[in-house]
Amino acid sequence: MKNKLIIVLISSCFWAKAQTENLTKDDLAKELHPLKTSIQSLLKENGSLKSGINNLNTKLSNANKSIDSLRSQTKENSNAITQTANQLGIQIKETGDKNEGKISEVSKSLSKNSLYGIIGVLSAILLSGLLYWLLSRRQQTDKTDFIDQLSKTKSSIEESLVKEFGKQTELMDSQLHLIEQQKTTLQATPNAEPDHSLALKVCGQINVMENNLMRMDQNVKGIKHIKRSIENLKDNLIANGYEMPELLGKQFHQGMKAIKTATIQDENLEKDSEVITKVLIPQVNYNDKMIQTAQIEVSVGY
Repeated sequence: MKNKLIIVLISSCFWAKAQTENLTKDDLAKELHPLKTSIQSLLKENGSLKSGINNLNTKLSNANKSIDSLRSQTKENSNAITQTANQLGIQIKETGDKNEGKISEVSKSLSKNSLYGIIGVLSAILLSGLLYWLLSRRQQTDKTDFIDQLSKTKSSIEESLVKEFGKQTELMDSQLHLIEQQKTTLQATPNAEPDHSLALKVCGQINVMENNLMRMDQNVKGIKHIKRSIENLKDNLIANGYEMPELLGKQFHQGMKAIKTATIQDENLEKDSEVITKVLIPQVNYNDKMIQTAQIEVSVGY
């Protein structure tokens, strides 16, 4: 700032000298007045700057004193920490030695007890495994015996049922003779209306037997003979004008002339496939004209 002030003063002097010859005294006074004002302002600003520099020097001196004090305090703290760490190290070592001695004593004391405990646990595990194996084997044996007994009972029941079906076929065969006689009577009296009740009864009995035979073991003794007898009964019915269309196991479609009484979902069938799995009442035709509508159950795949 001093250099700046000097440069301004020198420049002003040269400028004033150059202009003196052409200026009057009043004009010179007018020109110098702003210059004096500027000089006074610069002097005032210079004084303020000096005062600010003195304040900064004072603060810097105080900061240096604080830094020296902090350094001394830090050194003292470092020495104290080092001394404390050394003392702790000694104490930790002594404590570790004591603990190692105690752990060694406890380990020796527990070693025998642990060995006995491990032997006891292993013995219990082996004993439990042996008992489980014996019980599983016994259970498997009992299960196998139960299944064998159940299979034998089922076979026995099915054989008894087949024998009963044999008696029914003999009875139905005699009923067919009555139907033949009725046919002969109708031929003699053409205007007479036939009575279908006996034929429908025979068809219903045949349907019951077919439903049961379908669910039986096909190796049951006598089942093949019963199937042949049923086929002979159907042939005799056809000879007398009666027919039972085969519906069991067939695909069901909406155009069928049958009453669907139930729908059962079956995961073993293809999706949306509908199969007739049970015939409650069979369809019966007489001389190609339906005289009885079938009632069926349908299984649907999903």
